Amino acid sequence: MRYMARHFLSLYLLIVLTLTAVSWGQDKLLQTYGSQGAADEKSLAIAMFAFENQLRTIPADQWRRFVAGGSAKTGADMELFATADIAGRGTLAKLKRGEISYMQSATGESWALKQLNDDYVLAVKSSEPETQRGLLEWTLTLLFYAAIALVIMIWIWPLTRDLRALEKAASRFGNKNWLFDALIKPRSPIYPLAETFRKMAARIDGLIASHKDMSNAVSHEIKTPLSRMQFEIELAQQAENPAEIKRSLGNIKADIAAINNLVKATMDYAILERADMSLNIGAHNFTTLIPAIAENVRRNARPEIRVRAAVQSDADKVVCDMHLLETVLKNLLYNAARYAKHDIRVSFNMHNGVNQLFVDDDGPGIPEKDRHRALESFVQLEQPSSKKTGFGLGLAIVKRAIEWHSGEVVISRSPLGGARVAATWPATQP
Repeated sequence: MRYMARHFLSLYLLIVLTLTAVSWGQDKLLQTYGSQGAADEKSLAIAMFAFENQLRTIPADQWRRFVAGGSAKTGADMELFATADIAGRGTLAKLKRGEISYMQSATGESWALKQLNDDYVLAVKSSEPETQRGLLEWTLTLLFYAAIALVIMIWIWPLTRDLRALEKAASRFGNKNWLFDALIKPRSPIYPLAETFRKMAARIDGLIASHKDMSNAVSHEIKTPLSRMQFEIELAQQAENPAEIKRSLGNIKADIAAINNLVKATMDYAILERADMSLNIGAHNFTTLIPAIAENVRRNARPEIRVRAAVQSDADKVVCDMHLLETVLKNLLYNAARYAKHDIRVSFNMHNGVNQLFVDDDGPGIPEKDRHRALESFVQLEQPSSKKTGFGLGLAIVKRAIEWHSGEVVISRSPLGGARVAATWPATQP
């Protein structure tokens, strides 16, 4: 709405300024032409007054012959009309007051009239200033509208150019180019639209890459337990006593559980990647919830792990989707418990309208070069020689869940010496 108002005002002011400038120029031209017409009319009035004075020096019955002779000598078309031949109440009123009046003949000629007495009117054929003035006015009117059209065209041309560039970029993107390369400047009227397209393209590109990673990772992660299951089935078929069969079945059960966990984690992440997901926003009491989850993680972690929780005392009405935030906290705590030596600390506070959740550990930490990559899906930072744990989806799920709350997740160095994961989101959700 703000952008529309701004561009409307710019076009409106541009048209107003154009109308003002063109109208001023048109008035100046008409005034110049009008002053010339007034001078011509004054000269004609003087000439007719002089001719009238000459007529009054001779008898009235000789006026027609004198007018005809004067017309022949000067080349001016002059005639003597009877007052009774002049029609029009307005024209007769002007003539009676001694003013010069104009009339159009049946053939379209223009005549200047001057009454001599009650019986006669002197008529002089004029140079049709009205017709010339009409042509000038028509020309100025056409130039007036042409100037407005030119100004609007100049204003619209960048818009048309940028729309064409946006159309071509969208077409290339639709042809599986997966790169939105429209060069739209920030001053362009459609810059917000181009930015929306660019974000959409980046989101689609990210989804495609995520789905590729998901397909590759799932196929790779399932392949290993399936191979082990096939091996255990062959051992069970060749077993000679129930104990060996039971051991093989136990291993198969463990592999099935691993596949099930992978599918569950993948489905949880896939749900967060959906564009039509809706949040169940409500106010929740974090003063009791966070300590309860921390205690639950401590009971399931290694015996030497200590988990401490520090929650702001008035955090009893935190606005969020409780299911997603519970998943976030559990993933962060279990991830910290996997790498921590002894201590894990979870803290929550609200500052300047922002909810802040921190999970710290005293483990080896995450190298700065890997911190951004650690938040991507199916990324595991363990060394090849170390024992493989998890599927690389925990932090990716945390990142997407917080993004659904219009927040962000940042990994940094913890005061405890290990990794700190900070999840922040607005205290008031739309």
